[in-house]
Amino acid sequence: MTTTRPDGETATGPTVLRMLLGAQLRRLREANGVTRETAGWEIRASESKISRMELGRVGFKERDVADLLTLYGVHDDDERKVLLGLARDANEPGWWHRYGDVLPQWFQSYLGLEAAAALIRTYEVQFVPGLLQSRDYARAVVLLGHRSASREEVERRVNLRMARQQLLTRPDPPQLWAVVDEAALRRPIGGPEVMYDQITSLIEATKLPNVRLQVMPFASGGHAAAGGAFSILRFPDQDLPDVVYIEQLTSALYLDKRDDVDHYAAAMERVCVEAEPPGRTPDILARILADLGG
Repeated sequence: MTTTRPDGETATGPTVLRMLLGAQLRRLREANGVTRETAGWEIRASESKISRMELGRVGFKERDVADLLTLYGVHDDDERKVLLGLARDANEPGWWHRYGDVLPQWFQSYLGLEAAAALIRTYEVQFVPGLLQSRDYARAVVLLGHRSASREEVERRVNLRMARQQLLTRPDPPQLWAVVDEAALRRPIGGPEVMYDQITSLIEATKLPNVRLQVMPFASGGHAAAGGAFSILRFPDQDLPDVVYIEQLTSALYLDKRDDVDHYAAAMERVCVEAEPPGRTPDILARILADLGG
């Protein structure tokens, strides 16, 4: 699952590694009939701490993992070595740590999920998806939310967004399936020239074999995802559940309970049916380009 970026750093980062280790610890605990309360007592922690560890939402101390493995009857040296190595790797910062000064903690978790996903499905209402934004369009979007930021801070935020996009052209890229509301494509973010370049960039993106782009036309009226933008991420490891990501103004929701995921997956399926087919996207974009004066 772990991949390497051009700069030599692993792309996956700690988020998914924590999820994998947490899932393995949960299976071991349940297989041995150990309660979360007992496991928490063993490592001088609460039952809720064990729950957060098993969901991959906190870091791991090697000592705690070693104590839990002993409690769960894992005494084979090779098996312990693998799991303890995973705990060490899960505590390593992702490539995005260098942007920590402009990156909120709640979004760092998403970057780890995004980098490790095999399939990213997203529905966008207001903006072009971040993974498909041109540099100038991304700068205009950043300025909308950070009007008082310095030029240096704005460029760092833009550079972070451009760095994220490397995953689409890496050797083992995820599949990106995006549905974008027509309003997002016609809203003049940054002005006509910026939008012209952005639409041109989207036309090029549709040529990538791992990118599928659909447009939700004005004519569709109301539709299944009228509540707002969201993404669903699926991972190559079957032990990891799909995750629904919903970004808010100053935070985000991460949903992985089966009922929640199924609800959003059904909404995404309906959106994909109601949107124009992917094969029509280049023609739609060409018409928008013509309306911009191209």
